[in-house]
Amino acid sequence: MLSHSFLATIFLSLSLFRLSISRPEFVTTPPLPILPLPSYSQLKWQQREIIMFLHFGVNTFTDSERGTGKENPAIFNPTGLNAAQWVDTAVEAGVSLVILTAKHHDGFCLWPSKYTDHSVIGSPWENGHGDVIQKLVEAAKPRGVDVGLYLSPWDRHDRRYGHDKEYNEFYLAQLQELLNNYLSTGDPKGTDWLPAECDVSIQTGWFWHKSESPKKLSKLLEIYYKSVGRNCLLLLNVPPNTTGLISSHDVQRLREFTTAIDTIFGTNLAEKWYVKASSQRGGKGGGFGPENVLDSDHLWTYWAPRDDQDEDDYWIEFKGTDYGVRFNVVRIQEAIGLGQRIKRHEIYVDGDRVASGTTVGYKKLHRLKMGVVHGNSVRIRITESRGVPLVSSVGLHFDPFWHPKGR
Repeated sequence: MLSHSFLATIFLSLSLFRLSISRPEFVTTPPLPILPLPSYSQLKWQQREIIMFLHFGVNTFTDSERGTGKENPAIFNPTGLNAAQWVDTAVEAGVSLVILTAKHHDGFCLWPSKYTDHSVIGSPWENGHGDVIQKLVEAAKPRGVDVGLYLSPWDRHDRRYGHDKEYNEFYLAQLQELLNNYLSTGDPKGTDWLPAECDVSIQTGWFWHKSESPKKLSKLLEIYYKSVGRNCLLLLNVPPNTTGLISSHDVQRLREFTTAIDTIFGTNLAEKWYVKASSQRGGKGGGFGPENVLDSDHLWTYWAPRDDQDEDDYWIEFKGTDYGVRFNVVRIQEAIGLGQRIKRHEIYVDGDRVASGTTVGYKKLHRLKMGVVHGNSVRIRITESRGVPLVSSVGLHFDPFWHPKGR
């Protein structure tokens, strides 16, 4: 027969067990997204930051920017064409997508199109059997580089241009030809997320010209801050020359550009700083603390304030050592996978406002107008937002190439 004390022990144990399974510990849920949202492909596209554009065709051999459509295909003869060199240049620059002008306004096709003879078919290059697009695709695939194709809707060579039905049929036929033979995926329904793209050439013109030189490093960095640094993607044109190679001076300038970006953003000077915020979703240990903005994930981990916090006073603050650091660039990134939210923000260093701006999106780079500042306290105030702001990453950086006028 069981004793009363033993029965009491069993009863207490069962009660505790029942309590433990009826009151589980739940983690804090993420905030609801705010529309519109980017698709997976768009997120991947935005994270590329820089894409390489390759303007190449008969204009390369006529030293012109806009062809007439009357060029003889025989002038296209890139005897040393090496698409692997193009891809190597892209990889060295950290570029994962290259876009080639399959057909520019002059109508000359870099592939053997079935719908026109104004193409590589009429070129002495590889006895009329060459295919520039195929060579690029074959060179890019093993290196993990994606390929995009530019098909001009204006064709100055084809007699059907200007006749809506005839030309539309011709254009769609060529588009289908490219997509079927060289690009294999797509989303026919599209999306409502519309990120911006900035198209710039490393030289003055879009096609290679012997008389032109690449832009100065300082100019390329200015373009980077005004494109990638303003939530855009930079499509940088690096045109092959008449030999079929990217010129050595363009390769060298691109190498300098890549090195400069790595120099500036390779180190986050706030990485080991103490960080606090106006509030955090789920409280301490809830998974949405301000420390998330200093980790290596710039997209899916983030600081989220409480839903019930005062909308006019969202802030996140970084505290360093007594000695502080010298910096002249502040980087802010949002968790755009859950929607773009920030509409206005301000930046303070040791209590003084040093910068302000509107939207942030995937990336906002503030290159401080006053030049280098020295401080040990940085506060970012979000003064207007669509819902609660979600900040995924913040960085303090030193740009040794930035010399403001008058400083």
